[in-house]
Amino acid sequence: MGVNLQLAPATAGKRLGAAVIDWLPPLAVLVVTFAIGFAGITRTRSGQFITYDTASLVLSGGIGLALTAVYLFTVMGIEARTGKTPGNLLMGIRSADNDGYAPGAGTVFLRGLITGAGIILALLAAVLVVVFRWFEPALFILAPLVLPGAAWAVLVVVSCHWDKNSGLRGWHDKAAKALVFDVKAGRNPITTGGIQGPYSFAPLDLPPVQQVLSPVAGPQPAPAPPGPVVASSPARTPSAPTPPSQTMPYAQPASFAPPAAHAPAGQPVPGGLPVPAAPSLPVQGGQGTQHHVDDDVERTQVRPGAGGPQPVAVLRIRLDDGRDFQLDRSVLVGRNPVGQAGEQHAQLLAVDDPGRSISKTHLHLLTDGAGIWVTDRNSTNGSAVTTPDGARTPLAPGVPTFVTPGSSVHFGDRTFYLGQA
Repeated sequence: MGVNLQLAPATAGKRLGAAVIDWLPPLAVLVVTFAIGFAGITRTRSGQFITYDTASLVLSGGIGLALTAVYLFTVMGIEARTGKTPGNLLMGIRSADNDGYAPGAGTVFLRGLITGAGIILALLAAVLVVVFRWFEPALFILAPLVLPGAAWAVLVVVSCHWDKNSGLRGWHDKAAKALVFDVKAGRNPITTGGIQGPYSFAPLDLPPVQQVLSPVAGPQPAPAPPGPVVASSPARTPSAPTPPSQTMPYAQPASFAPPAAHAPAGQPVPGGLPVPAAPSLPVQGGQGTQHHVDDDVERTQVRPGAGGPQPVAVLRIRLDDGRDFQLDRSVLVGRNPVGQAGEQHAQLLAVDDPGRSISKTHLHLLTDGAGIWVTDRNSTNGSAVTTPDGARTPLAPGVPTFVTPGSSVHFGDRTFYLGQA
């Protein structure tokens, strides 16, 4: 079975499933330890004063918080290096940075901080309840914080559902410049060279290798039919030298009769005229003469009717402002495009964009014969292609799409038309 080389953004459902799996262990630990701690609180009345013994709550709550902190830092460290968490592994997704590599500690921390902002606020309120011993109104203080905090976390995780750029990023992803990919539906960019991947991922339509028969190494000519032999002197010299522009004939194909020029020198051919002997070249040392079929040929001549090589089409793009550009092999298009590793020799095409609808490096173009491969570089406002029949198709970020001449490519608020000269 072939390997899917395309990138597939993770859906909101898989993101939520992974988040729930990641949240269950620390949530269970906190609920159990704090429940034990609250159950162990004792109240003592002394006159008009009530004294609460919170030793069990401090001990159990401290253990719960410590275990939660160890779990969170361990998971964050693994995710920062590999994009994996327990939930990500079970749901088949991976988190990555803006270029498709391991997200790093800063990105993971910022995403987690935005997602768990409501829960963190509730934990701070719980600490204040313990410090100031507000145990009687604790339920009225914590409940309005815990429930909205949990709802906020769920809303942030599934916010990619409302992303206009093919559901690629949630709110926390945009803030941290992160991406999440489904590695079961597509490739894992972290282990396959990032969003762009190795250049072998871009399919190339290479012509098949064809074998060419050599006139030098061709089969020996068939012997001429018996006929009268014209006597000639062994020391005879050629009656007329071969013109420089004359070429030797091709070796005998299987389906054709042998050329007349292959008859031995001095023998008549079907037309009745003898074939002049080929010129002999002296061999160093005076040991006779030796002749090679290519020695009297300056250049190969084109056979009649064969035609010359087909002209190669030159691909050009025309921007919506009228500017026209001839494309190199690799082109980066954007507001101020910058090449990545391995793209130092790419053609950089900067496009004016006062409205800043174009990303810094918005598109990557790779010319390939009769068209180009267009890849959206995870731009903010996305890209699309309109084919000559008027069908408009959005470009999936990081997925090369083949575009033929006559099509228009839309990126941000700008457009270019692909043609050929």
